[in-house]
Amino acid sequence: MPGRPRCPACLRPRADCLCGLAAPVAHRAEVLILQHPLEVHHAKGTARLVHLCLPRSRLEVGEAFDPEALRAWLTAPWPGAPAGAGPHAVLLYPPSPPDPALPLAPAPPLPPQWLAGDAACLRLVVLDGTWRKSRKMLYANPLLQALPRLPLSPGLPASGYGSLRRAHAPHQLSTLEATCAALAQVEGGQDERYAPVRAAFAAFMARQVARQKGRVPPAASPAGC
Repeated sequence: MPGRPRCPACLRPRADCLCGLAAPVAHRAEVLILQHPLEVHHAKGTARLVHLCLPRSRLEVGEAFDPEALRAWLTAPWPGAPAGAGPHAVLLYPPSPPDPALPLAPAPPLPPQWLAGDAACLRLVVLDGTWRKSRKMLYANPLLQALPRLPLSPGLPASGYGSLRRAHAPHQLSTLEATCAALAQVEGGQDERYAPVRAAFAAFMARQVARQKGRVPPAASPAGC
């Protein structure tokens, strides 16, 4: 509810702080998370948790972004990036049927050499929102439509959300799960690297289930949170 004290790091109410669950892991590809404004304070949202777990990530909130700001987020070097050419921005987004209400420009093909090279040169762009919200974000930002798209490999396990958040199809995952799967995919199948992040997600889901049943104590937060 508005007015409750919030953690300045994860932006959640202090009683539901995520910081104690975060499990930072080393990863190669950069991650830019673009979060729809209606997802910021969603009780079951995972974008902030995966951002806390990925040191080479950035999270920005909006629906229609300022083009110059968005261009910088997509192309400007980040601290610790390899020297040389700028990052190759790739949009994590599945093939989607045409929608006359929200028409999109055809995405350019993903150059195979990008995936064959060093994953540290990639910047994975992730849209955090429901299917409809992410489609609106894509429609409102032509710079995102101009990015090559990376679909997830088939055969991934079903989401760990379970009954906590309804998915429209069995293959739909949370933002955290989809981001980890995509990172493992572009980093040559290094799936085990992201086990601590998925464990943090499982702990978060268990806490939400317990909270629904009135059995969870206030979250433990790091000092100063």
